[in-house]
Amino acid sequence: MEQLFSREVVSMRIKEMGRELSSFYAGRQLTVIVLMNGGAFFACDLVREMNIPLWFDSLRASSYIHDRREGKVTLTETLKLPVTGRHILLADDVFDSGETVRTCRQYLLEAGAVSVKSAVLVNKKLPGRTCEPDWAGFEAPDRYLVGFGLDSEEFHRNLPFIGAMN
Repeated sequence: MEQLFSREVVSMRIKEMGRELSSFYAGRQLTVIVLMNGGAFFACDLVREMNIPLWFDSLRASSYIHDRREGKVTLTETLKLPVTGRHILLADDVFDSGETVRTCRQYLLEAGAVSVKSAVLVNKKLPGRTCEPDWAGFEAPDRYLVGFGLDSEEFHRNLPFIGAMN
């Protein structure tokens, strides 16, 4: 495994993102929705760096089966909080094809959200994407990444750095 981003570098970038997002959402009713499971590590650290009032919820969405992108996004849980009239920030671990964020954005807008933006820890610049993340911590190559919430079949999420599998 090759270490791409150390714990210190990841922590510093999340602090920067927290400041950026706090400034952007100041004065708005914000609900941060973490996409589970991968986004949990990133989202928890991110919201602790935001100095504005916010609500927090989760949504389980997946486009991977056995470490392979399947293309079809499945939403398997519902939200606890209403989204009508609120600004939503989706927090996820990795943005590759963009289908998960696109599907969740559409779902939330149809449910009455005022706006839906995305913040991801890692952005993989894949060709042919139809959308981009609004905020990204890091740009990374199209390799299989683990650590800091990213996983290989639910393994390696707890690594304190972001690494690429060999």
